[in-house]
Amino acid sequence: MIEIERKFLVTSDEYKTAAFAKSEIAQGYLNSNPERAVRIRIKGDKGYLTIKGKGNESGMTRFEWEKEIPVAEAKSLLELCEKGVISKTRFEIKVGNHTYEVDAFYGENEGLVVAEIELQSETETFEKPSWLGNEVTNNEQYYNAFLSKNPFKNWNKD
Repeated sequence: MIEIERKFLVTSDEYKTAAFAKSEIAQGYLNSNPERAVRIRIKGDKGYLTIKGKGNESGMTRFEWEKEIPVAEAKSLLELCEKGVISKTRFEIKVGNHTYEVDAFYGENEGLVVAEIELQSETETFEKPSWLGNEVTNNEQYYNAFLSKNPFKNWNKD
């Protein structure tokens, strides 16, 4: 129930041709408090309830509990979520021994593309593809819970 994850910006759309899977995601937050975020997600034809704890100092490691729920229940729970449901397309790309999940956001977060990689330890090495940009692991601005309240379209991008 511990997630070790690193996040990066994506610099080009080269990842799309390497993707082995693609799915549409809608997600909202019943509670977006960083201490204990409670998320509802619909990914394709499946629903999920997820609880995430606060990240450690590096931002890489945190508690995560997830349970699949019927998609009809997930749709009903999305109606109860805080304002700012997130819409994105997730691409899964195998690079070396790891799978990157690249989220291309749309709606209020149009233009933002973030890659995540899950690791076994914070010091684990991994291959970085050419389309991987700056690391934003410990930048809460790129957390989905933050994006639901402060969408990318509102950022000062000077």
